[in-house]
Amino acid sequence: MAKFELKLPKMGESVAEATITSWLKEVGDTIEADEAVLEIATDKVDSEVPSEVDGVLVEKLFNVDDVVQVGQTIAVIEIEGEEQETTSAPVEAVKDEVKEQEIVQEVAQTVVAAQQSVEPVISSGDRFYSPLVRNIAKQEGVSQNELDTIPGTGKDGRVTKNDMKAYLENRGAKPTELSQVQPVLEQKVETKSVSKPVVQHQEATPVIASGGDEIIEMTRMGKLISKHMVESVQTSAHVQSFIEADVTNIWNWRNKHKDIFKKREGENLTFTPIFLEAVAKALRDYPMLNISVQGDNIIKKKNINLGMAAALPDGNLIVPVIKDADQLNLLGMAKKVNDLANRARIGELKPDEIQDGTYTVTNVGTFGSIMGTPIINQPQVGILALGAIRKVPAVIETQEGDFIGIRYRMFLSHSYDHRVVNGALGGQFVQAVKNYLEAWDMDREI
Repeated sequence: MAKFELKLPKMGESVAEATITSWLKEVGDTIEADEAVLEIATDKVDSEVPSEVDGVLVEKLFNVDDVVQVGQTIAVIEIEGEEQETTSAPVEAVKDEVKEQEIVQEVAQTVVAAQQSVEPVISSGDRFYSPLVRNIAKQEGVSQNELDTIPGTGKDGRVTKNDMKAYLENRGAKPTELSQVQPVLEQKVETKSVSKPVVQHQEATPVIASGGDEIIEMTRMGKLISKHMVESVQTSAHVQSFIEADVTNIWNWRNKHKDIFKKREGENLTFTPIFLEAVAKALRDYPMLNISVQGDNIIKKKNINLGMAAALPDGNLIVPVIKDADQLNLLGMAKKVNDLANRARIGELKPDEIQDGTYTVTNVGTFGSIMGTPIINQPQVGILALGAIRKVPAVIETQEGDFIGIRYRMFLSHSYDHRVVNGALGGQFVQAVKNYLEAWDMDREI
């Protein structure tokens, strides 16, 4: 009998690791090719890892909640055939490989720490942080504002690895306990002519559940969304612009074509692809909304990749991404929207399909809201909320004079990062979306 190593497959360019959430097979179980062996989760999406061969599961090298790197062996399957022809390494060698990778990671961390004094540093305002300190802060959930308040004992008052350890050990301690630690950390800090004000971070007031209250643990995705939203508010200076658009022509055009489209294509024609097309055109007109911020630099994105927020059955949201949205015609956009939305609801999105978005659109009107103030999906700098379409009385201007008529109108709410997008640009962009929607051609074919 031969041994086959089941490895964690590559799941996209930016996905380097995954967490094992459950084993679907136990040691001794028979497995068929393409049958799911375990479930994994990344910070983007949940997925299954199928077997590439028929055989029997003889060993699991990781437990639930373990973090596995892409390419690492996660299980060993016994298959028919000669040992030397089908296996790349015996079971013991697989164990040694896992141990070696752990040792390599430890050595790499040691090397990074040793190079801290010589490798380039990353700045934040008038303070400097090494990549090692940045990495520790990211792993421990230390925000930028919180990081700026940590006293440093390194050269020129820089925060070192030991400073981070000391801070994290006493994080959340009572003020009386912190007061005993801070003098030790501050004794080596050089005096500056201008001191930076220390931001006081008040901890959230503890909530005590009474006897009749129900305690519900947040889902894994809920925790990730919560963390992502808080980080976004702490990162970007959110500001909003609102504008109302007359979409009567779009409403009437869709009513005229939706039955034909359903019969011909076998799927629904919604408003979403129409709105996304308008947003893609506006981003092409205003490319400085299709950017990201990295330190003091602006990264202008070449491709327009539109994220569309989709509600999941459990109440959470996921944002599948339409790549190169400005290159699609309306038919292609409609098919892409329907495909991603349907697979998002049943949890069949691939990791690549929720990555690399450059701008996001969310439809708050689905739930009856006429407008909203959405939080930016980092590292993007803008997000557009589509309000509910309402039939309202409106003033209609004509050459013969003004009159009151019944129109279909909706609010567009644009949230953008005021660090890099000023009010003029933010307003011009959402106005461009409005103009594209109102100029809809009633004779257009699909």
